[in-house]
Amino acid sequence: MSHILVLYYSRYGNTRAMAHQVALGVEQGGMEGRLRTVPAVSANCEATEPDIPEEGDIYCTNKDLSECAGLILGSPTRFGNMAAPLKYFLDGTGDLWMNGGLIGKPAAVFTSTGSLHGGQETTLISMMLPLLHQGMLLMGLPYSEQALHTTTTGGTPYGASHRAGDGTQPLSPEETELCIAQGKRMAALVKKLAVSQ
Repeated sequence: MSHILVLYYSRYGNTRAMAHQVALGVEQGGMEGRLRTVPAVSANCEATEPDIPEEGDIYCTNKDLSECAGLILGSPTRFGNMAAPLKYFLDGTGDLWMNGGLIGKPAAVFTSTGSLHGGQETTLISMMLPLLHQGMLLMGLPYSEQALHTTTTGGTPYGASHRAGDGTQPLSPEETELCIAQGKRMAALVKKLAVSQ
């Protein structure tokens, strides 16, 4: 279990951009950051996705979850909640809940929204709930991260966030700094937990 799983869903690429910065922070913290995504959910019952997406990161499996040393979960905001594709994936992790496969592993969350007050914190909390049920240990971003004091876009103590506007706004310097900090903090926490066991 030498890697940290950075699992996300991204519709327009903003959450994906955050995921890559979070993974960079994990790598800067001295651990492997393994990027995974989930397929979109279709209203058409016959729609299927290929096993390997045509572009971007590969799809996550429950094995990816069970083998990680820590999890950082990201989603765009959908009416103050995580996006349906990520919720659909998490709803399929009952086997890990039954066998306690995620108990005691650290976890963190991040999100991207269209507006500054578009439900960032409630989305982050919505992602925390299934992680708590899985017995994971939640990690936030403390105010010792100076970018939390200066950001005028995204960033919360619940986890990194990004204000994407109409979807074309790049990550601000503070948002990027907080994504990297979140990855570094997770790597440091995983290492501390490994030493204590």
